[in-house]
Amino acid sequence: MRQPVIGVGAILVRPDGAVLLGYRDKPGESPCWCLPGGHVDAGESFKAAAAREVAEETGISELQRLKLLAITQNLNSPVSIVTGAVLANVKQDAEAFVLEPEVFTEWRWFTPSALPAPLFPASQAVLAHWQGHEPPAGWLTYPIVPVE
Repeated sequence: MRQPVIGVGAILVRPDGAVLLGYRDKPGESPCWCLPGGHVDAGESFKAAAAREVAEETGISELQRLKLLAITQNLNSPVSIVTGAVLANVKQDAEAFVLEPEVFTEWRWFTPSALPAPLFPASQAVLAHWQGHEPPAGWLTYPIVPVE
């Protein structure tokens, strides 16, 4: 039996509102657009994993106001897949580089009202929550309620 997958998707937002997505063209998978992110290591928080994955994949290391928004769960998978949705602000001139060419072919900034398709399923679930939409079919979202 395969191990559960605990991942993180980082929604990076510039002051102009643009969101960063990468074109994921990984061998054996259907090409799609994806948030920066990946696996959460043992003993690592969702926020720490988001910061690490963003730096590893894009070279962007200055993240501001990291916030865990929600946990998403894929109910259609034969293994448990849970993804933390982390929001972070970046500077307007933040530049993303392709540091994992075996996974991504490019990074591009998009306005939230004109996101590309297809989206990586976990990224689609994370972005749906952030935009206030219903999760994709087969996904549940558990919003994080801030403690006052």
